[in-house]
Parts: sequence; C-alpha cells; structure tokens
Amino acid sequence: MHYFSHETAVIDEGCTIGEGTKIWHFSHIMPNCQIGKKCNIGQNVVISPEVVLGDNVKVQNNVSIYTGVTCDDDVFLGPSMVFTNVINPRSAVNRRDQYAKTHVGKGATIGANATIVCGHNIGEYAFIGAGAVVTKHVPAFALVVGNPSRQIGWMSTYGHRLEFDASGIAICPESGQKYKLENNQVTLLS
Repeated sequence: MHYFSHETAVIDEGCTIGEGTKIWHFSHIMPNCQIGKKCNIGQNVVISPEVVLGDNVKVQNNVSIYTGVTCDDDVFLGPSMVFTNVINPRSAVNRRDQYAKTHVGKGATIGANATIVCGHNIGEYAFIGAGAVVTKHVPAFALVVGNPSRQIGWMSTYGHRLEFDASGIAICPESGQKYKLENNQVTLLS
C-alpha cells in the first residue's frame, strides 16, 4: 500500500488514492472517488463517490465532501466546513440526479465552519474566511467573509492580504511576488 490509513478508517473498493496520502481516524472514503498524492484527510471525514481531490489537498476534521465537488491541487478545507450538493433538499424527495457541481481552484483556502452552497465555484488562491456562507462564484485571489459572503479584498498565493497602490500593483510581504489588479481581476506578474 502506497498510502497510510488509520485502522478505524473505512476505504471502499473502487476508489483511487495517491502515493503518500494519509487518512486518519473514523474517515470514510467511498467508491469511485479520486484522491491525489500527498493529501491529508483528517478525522471523521467523508469523501463521497465521484469526488476528485488533486495533489496535496488538506482536509481538516469533520468535513464531508459530497458528490459533485472537485478540488484542484493544494486546496485547504478547514475544520467542519460544509459543501452542499442539492439546492432544495427534502427528505421525502430523491434528488440524486440533481447534484450541483462545485469546483475549488488550485491553492484556495476555505476556513473553518464555512459553507459552500453547491453550484458555486471557488477561484484559484481564493480565501474563504471562517464561518462564511458562499452563495455565488468567488473570483481567483478574492478574500470573502460573512453571511452571505461578500468580497472584502484580495489575497496572495502565500495567504497575505494584498494592498494595491494607485497603479494597481501589490507585492506579497512574504514572497515578494508582484500582482496586478485590473478590471476587478488579479493577475500574478512574478
């Protein structure tokens, strides 16, 4: 076996798990999901059928990732954050054929206890604050907070808030990378 799983984890037949991935206590990995290399799946996590996680995805404790969700490489899913998969669930109505898709872009962070309402994509390197309720698409590099969430700024790939000068240029204080803000979109320049 090229990955680690705790003895209490349940791993169903038919899933694909990448090399170096770790799956911790009481987690359930369901059939036909794909988990990339070097992922960390915390305690009490459920990964439903057809879910796709890229490489180096960090899933903290008590997260359920439902069918219809895909995450690119380097995504961080904070403790007890929530994905939904149906817009109008009812216990007595089967809507399995109506699962909405949600895509989380490379390097995005979703904070603890945040809720992502299905059918809304999270752009690369976006940062969803703890407890936010996302009810619309989130642009790349955007910082969103609140319920319902609203954008309050922009973040670097290293997770620092960007402060743009009059010419629309910002520099990440940790990496020194340069960013350009133009037409309400952020581009990494160097």
